[in-house]
Amino acid sequence: MSIEQAIEVLKIEAEGILRLADRIDDNFTRMVDIIYQSKGCVIISGIGKSGIVGRKIVATLNSTGTNSIFLHPVEAMHGDLGIVRKDDVFLALSNSGETEELNILLSSIRKKGCPVIALTGKKDSTLARLSDVVIDVGVDKEACPLGLAPTSSTTALLAMGDALAVVLIKKKDFKSKDFRKNHPGGNLGQRLAGKVSHIMLTGDIVPSIIEGASLTDTIKVVDRYKLGVALIIKPDQTLTGIITDGDIRHFIAEGKSIDTCQNMDVMTKNPRTIKSDSPVYDALNLMEKHQITVLPVVDPHGRILGVLHLHDILGKGTLKFNGS
Repeated sequence: MSIEQAIEVLKIEAEGILRLADRIDDNFTRMVDIIYQSKGCVIISGIGKSGIVGRKIVATLNSTGTNSIFLHPVEAMHGDLGIVRKDDVFLALSNSGETEELNILLSSIRKKGCPVIALTGKKDSTLARLSDVVIDVGVDKEACPLGLAPTSSTTALLAMGDALAVVLIKKKDFKSKDFRKNHPGGNLGQRLAGKVSHIMLTGDIVPSIIEGASLTDTIKVVDRYKLGVALIIKPDQTLTGIITDGDIRHFIAEGKSIDTCQNMDVMTKNPRTIKSDSPVYDALNLMEKHQITVLPVVDPHGRILGVLHLHDILGKGTLKFNGS
């Protein structure tokens, strides 16, 4: 009995994937072209099982030459939205297309100016209506006998992500030697083993402002530097706090006025930091553990030396290590 059930599950899921082949159309081509022409990252977002699949698609794209980041919809609305830039491409994953947390986020993504692509099983869903391009990944039925646990639908979503990655490999003329560079022992391994000081932002491009400045001026710093944060410092450059764009939104949502407040009224005191001589992989682990995208870099006395953004860890832009 168990063998028969297992075979039936595999057949149902295989059929779901095969039916996707009949739906590959100009929308798929548009998706590929948008990502290929983008100068930014692919930002992938989803909740639950779709989020888990999204993380796998991110991993596949990164290893095959397309810079990608996973953005949790809830964390995005609490400050991580600062990672999204107009040059990025936003991929929203939801089988139902009615995931409330994801759909609420889209209005903010729209304001960033980047295109939105939906991978959904419902072409008439809210998510589909809010997106520039819709990729149909719907299945006739789940392999789960109750029709409840995402099974065929997540397999189909994963397969479509693989199809996207492989087509981009061909379009970018990505070679095996490039693949090796993106794995331990190549650029990615070298990047993660390198020091934070090698890739951190320093000098005039660090979004810092003196403790006690008005909240209005602090918001201008957050907006000017496009990192989603402002570092609050004392005159001697000692870091005392951090303010994210999420903190500002919460402050305003509580009905408080920004006109009469100082940055100390909103900042998070004693934020998480990292030392400049720490390995980059320590910074990445810290970001993943605490679901943050920006880390202040300080010296042993707590004075600000720079700032590290997740984009820089993942290789956006030109980076060099030891002159190589």
